Amino acid sequence: MRAAKSQGEIEAAVCDAVSRFQQEFMGRGPRTIHAHLIENRLFVHLEGVLTAAEQRLIDGNGAGNGKGAELLKQLRSHLVLAGRQLLERLVGEAAGASPVTLHHDISPVTGEEVLVITLAAPPPCRDRRRR
Repeated sequence: MRAAKSQGEIEAAVCDAVSRFQQEFMGRGPRTIHAHLIENRLFVHLEGVLTAAEQRLIDGNGAGNGKGAELLKQLRSHLVLAGRQLLERLVGEAAGASPVTLHHDISPVTGEEVLVITLAAPPPCRDRRRR
């Protein structure tokens, strides 16, 4: 039987899973990604996720404040919803606990994306005590 992962290993595995989802489902992986596990909640922050087409859509409407920004947010929300089962499966396997809820938002101004995922239970983690 395999020993439980450390918190850092879980966070790294979640980053890999979300990056893979972004690349395969959205068509572009993030430039940077960070995940933080706090009890049974995962906070994932991605930067550099906009495709060239999405960037053109928002640039054509003035600093991400117009109709293009609104369309981008709607499009990304629909895409995350369409791929939710895949994303939840990948994250659940990486974390070692099943996702219960998933919340998503993206900033058309900065190109940052955030995911907040609540897990059914805190994933089993190795004890943090020093040996």
